[in-house]
Amino acid sequence: MNGLFSLEGTTAVVTGARRGIGFAMALGLAEAGADIIGVSASQSTSGSEIERAVTATGRSFTGIACDFSDPSAIDVLGADLSGRHIDILVNNAGTIERAPAAEHPLDAWDRVLQINLSSQFRLTQTVARQMLERGRGKVIFTASLLSFQGGINVPGYTAAKSGIAGLTKALANEWASKGVNVNAIAPGYIATDNTEALRADSARSTAILDRIPAGRWGEASDLAGATVFLASRASDYVSGITLPVDGGWLGR
Repeated sequence: MNGLFSLEGTTAVVTGARRGIGFAMALGLAEAGADIIGVSASQSTSGSEIERAVTATGRSFTGIACDFSDPSAIDVLGADLSGRHIDILVNNAGTIERAPAAEHPLDAWDRVLQINLSSQFRLTQTVARQMLERGRGKVIFTASLLSFQGGINVPGYTAAKSGIAGLTKALANEWASKGVNVNAIAPGYIATDNTEALRADSARSTAILDRIPAGRWGEASDLAGATVFLASRASDYVSGITLPVDGGWLGR
């Protein structure tokens, strides 16, 4: 692939790459020419589906397992990645816990904030140092519609994803002048494990679909194009944004 969207000669780290949105992001980047380092809590070092998909494009794949709920594991991962040349970091690893706010377990709150926000910052802080030294790099966070809205029964997830939107702006303010672009993608209602409970609830599912102008749940593959854009030279003057990929939900 040639031109503004080519990622030939680059290496991308994609967290949460084993399935769902992260899988689609990693595959999209590989199809654009990037070699992939896929990181997930249960990522195997060889033989995974994402490895097979990436290598089928002619790009290389490296699998790393990391528990994002464990701060010490993030430090180990950061040390590993510091020894590699990383051009693109996609912070996609995440989890969700559903319970009414008044009864929401504090351990669930702490776990969601650690995985979805604190680990994201710590890993970005470490990987971005080499980008800042080179004067070039791309950092992409996975935000959410709940970076803009409150949601129901997911206070920890909403707080974390709102934090991601703010962190994206804060890092962009510091790093854009140094050649490192920091942006986020806010997926809409995508048919993944995270939305399984919503899709199984006929009333909620119908209400959601009725509001989406596109008239359908999103597919993980719908995120690939936005990821390639934000990882490529095409977005060199784009910094600090949270880009919705939501079938028109926020415009309704």
